[in-house]
Amino acid sequence: MFSANGSFRGSRGASFVQMLPKNLPPTSGSIESNKHQSTFSDPQKRDSDRQGAKSVRPGYAEKPKVSPKVLVQKYNNGETNAVSLLHQLAQLLQLQLEFKETVTTGNVPGFYFAFAVVVDGVQHKTGLGVTKKEARLNAAQLALEDFLPNLGCLKSDLPHASDGPPPLPVKKELSISDSHPSRAFYERKSSVNLQIPLAVKDQLSKLLNNHPEFSSCGDTTAAFIIKTSSGCEVVALGTGNFNSRDCVSSNGRVVRDSHGVVTARRSLMRYLYRHLLMYFSKNTNLTEKSVFTHNVNSNLLCLKSGITLHLYVNQLPKGAAQIPGNLHLSPLSVATWQVNNEISLHMAVEGKVFCVFSSILDNTASEMISMSTTDKITQWQVLGYQGALLSHFIEPVYVQSILVGDSGGTDIRGMETSVSQRVEGITSQMPMFYCMIRPLISLVPSVVASNAGGSQLTCAINWSEGDSSVEVVDGLKGKTIEESPFKSGPALASRLCKAGMLHRFRLVAKEAQRQDLITTSCYRELKMMAKPYQEAKSVLRAYLCQQGFGSWLEKLPEGDNFSG
Repeated sequence: MFSANGSFRGSRGASFVQMLPKNLPPTSGSIESNKHQSTFSDPQKRDSDRQGAKSVRPGYAEKPKVSPKVLVQKYNNGETNAVSLLHQLAQLLQLQLEFKETVTTGNVPGFYFAFAVVVDGVQHKTGLGVTKKEARLNAAQLALEDFLPNLGCLKSDLPHASDGPPPLPVKKELSISDSHPSRAFYERKSSVNLQIPLAVKDQLSKLLNNHPEFSSCGDTTAAFIIKTSSGCEVVALGTGNFNSRDCVSSNGRVVRDSHGVVTARRSLMRYLYRHLLMYFSKNTNLTEKSVFTHNVNSNLLCLKSGITLHLYVNQLPKGAAQIPGNLHLSPLSVATWQVNNEISLHMAVEGKVFCVFSSILDNTASEMISMSTTDKITQWQVLGYQGALLSHFIEPVYVQSILVGDSGGTDIRGMETSVSQRVEGITSQMPMFYCMIRPLISLVPSVVASNAGGSQLTCAINWSEGDSSVEVVDGLKGKTIEESPFKSGPALASRLCKAGMLHRFRLVAKEAQRQDLITTSCYRELKMMAKPYQEAKSVLRAYLCQQGFGSWLEKLPEGDNFSG
């Protein structure tokens, strides 16, 4: 299972533990420290704070004194810049604001930094600049062009001013938003969030109504959802919780990893292949129905404007996402070592998950090993969910939000840390089109309540849009079971296996008239021909190791040396 050079374990770094305090509630000491720093650095602010201290009651937030109209007027008069206005509006209207570093697109001459503004999960146009400051400013100006015309519809969200004293606090049972203030934003989005789990629940019910014997597989459900202006549509779904005992298949007809998110992702790849065939068909009607369009600045296709991809997981994925919520990191704390291990890379071994630095991995003889689902999600948020083969045709496809079912717990801090913060700052090292996309992560009602499993505990279900029925795979064997509603043939090879993906790839290459890909038969060779993808993958794995999270498990090349 391991590469020829031996050990897969990496050296531990000292820098990555410093990210944990970002997600932890500030202590009174840190609040006082920050307060002193900001006060001493600005004498005018210090005097203002002294004057205002008499009028603001301790323990209550000061009421906003300006309206959005006044702030916008100041911006139009040149009294403030676009970046400042966005931050002021975000604070006043209680919006989630992020300046996300991305990459330049198209044949832009010279070296530029690129940023995009994300307001409440909506990403606006990319701003370019020769410095990061200039790029942020340009991105802010572009965002305001879209944002300001719609400002009127947000006025109802403004808190009402009052001349009277604030109401006395009333003791009540803490909600998730109260105990975890950083998540209050996500919970305010209930009307948006509920659309996705409801759509997943409806689709899962339709698929399993005729096959109740597989209903116990549902608690590991993961699904990909396409969202447009007309609503949400579940396009790929998967369940599962095991790796195959057959670690290397010489013919590509065994599914190695059948965990729910991995199964759903491979189902998504089938969906993308289907829409590529629609795009390259000679039928104009089918081409128009495809989710893809041609990017005029490159030779690749991309998702049409207005189409976004989202991921639902019924429970926290295995690995660093399950970091205990009560771990509070301090540089001098005994818990530091424990947290280092919690947020490092993890491996799944026979259903159990271990940190890559664990000595248990040195002594295991098991061949049922894969990187944890959390680590794979982290990788996909940088490399895209399309994989190497599809990268020959399309730009990276990223998930804009991840919705986690609440049946298995209510703490998503580990998910936010492992998926986003471990790879912060990597975008500048990436080749064209590749970047770190920070997904919006929220807690939603679970589609299926967690259970201890049943008679179909090792089974994994897969389905993608356009399929007439589900396929059921034995996760331990990596093959379709005899009772599966869909079977591809007597050999019981799953439609998700590598050989199946290679078959679809060849169909698309033929329709796209890509002779360079048609004449290449080896699966591994075709993957290595995706040069930008392979470069991005190398950069990511080297970055994770340098940051002290450990080394990625290298798969043996023999498993990809087949021609279908």
